[in-house]
Amino acid sequence: MKFRPEWARSHFPALDRPAVFLDGPAGSQVPRSVIDAISSYYAKHNANHGGCFRTSRESDAVTDWARRSCADLLGVADPECVVFGANMTTLTFAFSRAIATEWQPGDEIMVTRLDHDANVSPWVRAAQDRGVTVRHIAIHPEDCTLDQDDFRRQLSSRTKLVAIGCVSNAVGTRNPVAEMTKIAHEAGAMVFLDAVHHAPHLAIDAAAWDCDFVCCSAYKFFGPHVGVMYGKREHLERLPAYKVRPCPETLPDRWMTGTQNFAAIAGVGAAIEYLSGVGRSVGVTGDRRAMLLGAFEAIEAYERHLGAHMLAELATLKQVKVHGITDLKRMGERVPTVSFTHAKKSPAEVAEFLGERDIFVWSGNYYALPLTEALGVEPHGMVRVGLLHYNTAAEVNELIHALRELE
Repeated sequence: MKFRPEWARSHFPALDRPAVFLDGPAGSQVPRSVIDAISSYYAKHNANHGGCFRTSRESDAVTDWARRSCADLLGVADPECVVFGANMTTLTFAFSRAIATEWQPGDEIMVTRLDHDANVSPWVRAAQDRGVTVRHIAIHPEDCTLDQDDFRRQLSSRTKLVAIGCVSNAVGTRNPVAEMTKIAHEAGAMVFLDAVHHAPHLAIDAAAWDCDFVCCSAYKFFGPHVGVMYGKREHLERLPAYKVRPCPETLPDRWMTGTQNFAAIAGVGAAIEYLSGVGRSVGVTGDRRAMLLGAFEAIEAYERHLGAHMLAELATLKQVKVHGITDLKRMGERVPTVSFTHAKKSPAEVAEFLGERDIFVWSGNYYALPLTEALGVEPHGMVRVGLLHYNTAAEVNELIHALRELE
């Protein structure tokens, strides 16, 4: 059975508005089921963690269900190794501090020029505190892909950690994280993956990737503002957790600092259930992981076709320069997140022009500062257009029609 975007759109109340939502890379819209789950939590189960009364036990059951759902989304077998936090950035800063306690002067870490700064600055700051050298993996500016030769050249026995983004939030490049993780492990380094921009487009398989940590944010995959982190049990039990003394030492509690946003965590579980429903809608059966894999297979196929249509149309605009992979034969190396510059208008001017026509896009660097610096487009950045599975070819055509007015 073929994926139908109209089926998906019927689940998102925001899409009833007469507007074109191409701002998904900064935060997706949410289905009605997520809104209902958050509301239901407050109406029926609102309590703090660990009580011996009914609503507390119900709240804990909701959180446990959401954690198991996240384990299925991330492709891991142990839900106790999944922790929640405010967002990916906050979790990464917390874990960078913990991981850095094992570093010594003379050690090295690696970050990339392609990443969101949330997977760069936490590690750079931690390295500065410990007297550790930071090495930056270069990009090929012509297509915004990582320079794998540079990665191998800089990797050594001194490398303690490699931080890699699974997919660029700025230009949509998919990185070969399984291969890079294997190479890093062979050198003795741990691997921390940022899957924030991967999560709404492609299946995550942390077990197959064999990464040490992977992190994402639910508000990018149709949920509320909650961060989700998986770490291998050996690390989560060994590393020092910066926590208050009464907090248990057992997993996952030792990493769940402070009172969590339980209502939003209920929404995370509902977002994953929605994605499972995408799998059911295309005829997939089986357990939740199977339905999620089927959902992302359908989403990837649909988005690849839609992204190719957008790139082909953008190529007809003389004033537009797309940064990143533009070869339609290489659509499997990217997701349909596209950034471009305009020969006559600044990124902010283009975004404002489109916004006046109810076409929602972003301008600037979207926190992918290492990339915009490497491309030489600072301080103005680029215009970013992001397609998700609820977008349509008709919406892409509206975008192109509006941009033709600027030719």
